[in-house]
Amino acid sequence: MSSQEQLLHYVWSYRLYPCNALVTPQGLPVEVVDPGMRNLDAGPDFFNAKIKIGGIMWIGNVEIHCTSADWYQHGHHLDPAYNSVILHLAGRLNREVVNQKGETLPQLLLPVPEKIRENAAYLLQSDYPLPCRDFLSVMDRRLIRSYLDDLCVERMERKLEDVIGHLQRFNQSWDEAFYVMLTRNFGFGLNSRPFEALALTLPLNHILRHSDDPQMVEALLFGQAGMLQDQSLKDPYYRHLQSDYLFLSSKYGLKCMDGFLFRKMRIRPYSFPHVRIAQLASLLQRAGRLFSSVLETEDIRQLSMLFRCEPSAYWATHYSFGKESPITTRVLGDSSVDLLLINTVVPILFAYGRKTGREDYCERALQMLLQLKPENNSIVRMFRVAGIVPDCASDTQALIQLKKAYCDQRKCLYCRIGHILLSSSEPSGK
Repeated sequence: MSSQEQLLHYVWSYRLYPCNALVTPQGLPVEVVDPGMRNLDAGPDFFNAKIKIGGIMWIGNVEIHCTSADWYQHGHHLDPAYNSVILHLAGRLNREVVNQKGETLPQLLLPVPEKIRENAAYLLQSDYPLPCRDFLSVMDRRLIRSYLDDLCVERMERKLEDVIGHLQRFNQSWDEAFYVMLTRNFGFGLNSRPFEALALTLPLNHILRHSDDPQMVEALLFGQAGMLQDQSLKDPYYRHLQSDYLFLSSKYGLKCMDGFLFRKMRIRPYSFPHVRIAQLASLLQRAGRLFSSVLETEDIRQLSMLFRCEPSAYWATHYSFGKESPITTRVLGDSSVDLLLINTVVPILFAYGRKTGREDYCERALQMLLQLKPENNSIVRMFRVAGIVPDCASDTQALIQLKKAYCDQRKCLYCRIGHILLSSSEPSGK
């Protein structure tokens, strides 16, 4: 749908047109009793509208196009689904329209107030990543607060789809779904995809069978990640893992990934993929069926401690194999633990609540976001500069949803903030 057609939909839906200007080409006055319900699927644009045309009440559907000719370009004159249309709206009337029965439909030129047209052009054609950035700092804080709460839930609903996809892949196994999500999030953005691929090629059951031996769990993860292929490295610990993986890969019929998929450039040493895999191995080996522990642990501090994993002693002096570094702790830091809770625990708790009909788990997930500190990423920093300062992780999740689902898609016409600005006198005159 073009931006022009989106604007016409928006004006019709919110009755932003001048009512006294609604007249058919034949001079019949049009009164909108109910614009109808927006249809996001196939078929007419608005269902069950109530329109008085020339004093006669019509109840049916409404279709909107940029021009009358678009009715034919979209093939509506051949589609019986459009026989229920009682009114055709267009930004330009340039042709008579008939339905599949051959009946001529009433048409209406939908006027768009110039100020709304200018404001829409300002927002939709803006070069800024945040089209409304110059106005966010002066908007009503209560409106922003209310919208952020709704956006946070909207983001959880979107993540619910990801969880459902994993459940379908793994025959409704919550343990496997949680394991894949957790492993993906140990990539912390830059390496998320290869970490997810690692989990998808290494079943959780293989790890659980060796959970009594930390070295075997490391061998499985490092070997499957393609990080044990160097035959020239003489490091004893590396050689032990290499030997263990050779045995395990033969036992389970595993084929390792390409190690080059894991990126190290522009990453601080304590976030190297080797360190993250070692931390993940420690967590999976120590915690066992982690999803069950997540369900049972309601206190967020105890939950954080559950994820505060420290890898084996070798990693206290190494960031990668064969290269020693000064002794330091490699325990997962506070901010990293928070990110795992935000991106793994919260979504799966929310999904579990929805799938099982236990709304208390959904509420736990949302309450957890209110207790966690706000994230610090490029999107959040962008909103901070624009004047929206988040108080907690619930706010930052909402801002991420706003940026990705609305700003990036230029869906200003469907955004609550965009709606305020479109109907104001601000944007085009700034």
